[in-house]
Amino acid sequence: MKILALNCGSSSVKYQLFDWDNNKLLAKGVVERVGIGDSFIVHEVPGRDTLREEYECHDHNTAINLVVHTLTSEEKGVVSDIKEISAVGHRVVHGGEKFKRSTLIDDEVIKAIEEVQHLAPLHNPPNLAGIRAAQKVLPDVPHVAIFDTAFHQTMPRHAYLYAVPYEWYEKYGVRRYGFHGTSHLYVSKRAAVLLGKDPRECNIITMHIGNGVSHTAIKNGVSVDTSMGLTPLEGAVMGTRCGDLDPAIPLFMQQILEIGPKEMDTTLNKKSGILGLTGKYTDRRDVLEGAEQGDERCKIALEVEAYRLKKYIGAYMAVLGRVDAIVFTAGVGENAGIIRQMALEGLEELGIKIDKEKNLKTRSKDGETEISTPDSKVKVFVIPTNEERVFIEDVVAILNGTYKEHTEYPYTFLK
Repeated sequence: MKILALNCGSSSVKYQLFDWDNNKLLAKGVVERVGIGDSFIVHEVPGRDTLREEYECHDHNTAINLVVHTLTSEEKGVVSDIKEISAVGHRVVHGGEKFKRSTLIDDEVIKAIEEVQHLAPLHNPPNLAGIRAAQKVLPDVPHVAIFDTAFHQTMPRHAYLYAVPYEWYEKYGVRRYGFHGTSHLYVSKRAAVLLGKDPRECNIITMHIGNGVSHTAIKNGVSVDTSMGLTPLEGAVMGTRCGDLDPAIPLFMQQILEIGPKEMDTTLNKKSGILGLTGKYTDRRDVLEGAEQGDERCKIALEVEAYRLKKYIGAYMAVLGRVDAIVFTAGVGENAGIIRQMALEGLEELGIKIDKEKNLKTRSKDGETEISTPDSKVKVFVIPTNEERVFIEDVVAILNGTYKEHTEYPYTFLK
């Protein structure tokens, strides 16, 4: 059984092809700049040189055709026939309240995703475009939706409701939903393995830090609070998103700058965060290098980001009461030891102690690593995330009729 995992963004299509029967990644890659010109594909096969080819993709349909062509190419591919692909798993960012777990896609599911796309206007439309394009190319295989929001549907209402007119929730679905659910699911369960405990007995704080950043408080194996909200804009400082701020600021600045809501939305989502603070960078490697060279704006950006991380750790420790572990994951969380150190400094009285030398050396390539000291009451782990593995296992379970709630399903990575 070969499963294709697709993650369609507004201008990209990421993919993985996995051989389930042999537990083997066959290929992975990404098509970049879809619909904006100068598009190209980067295709990686274990044991081969990475392939990069330019190919103009005006839309997601063309991009997914390119992915399938590349996978089945005699020279570049890993399967001889498209019919070898048994099913497709699709990342869908927003499922609203309707979807509490992954589900087989049919017309009703597509309609439901369309009905909540106003809650994720930057994400759900390309997700839907990818689903429709893949269904055209692979019409005879099952397609499964894996929702970013599903993992967080266990949050209690006091955590997901905002203190705004209740009718906004009833009529328009205004509430906290949370995102990066598959990442938080994967790394929290791997942390349970490292702790030698059943996930249902673990209280864990997961810190997904990349260009997008979100944190989750996990109590007895389920999400009880998370930093992103109605949209992925709320919460931590991110690459280009502002995160938490006084809600009066956008209205205040709209009046001063004489701009409308659409332009303000673009500013908060695409021109703020690390980019807004530094004026030129989103990549934390550039920020760290700039700070080392004395760039004051880079130093400020690091201080602001780390301070916000620390605040969330403290808040979620209060929410959970007992914390077994803190997990850092995603591109920055896995590779930026300085940012991890800055976020954890001064928390020794809360039972958090890290091996500073080990922390600074730890990168994604080192795999799952404990960076806390032996006497630390709270364990601290760096765990490389693997969202696509969750996609694939959910798809296989749905096809086999064995799929259950994540608290009950025996994922293979729980070993």
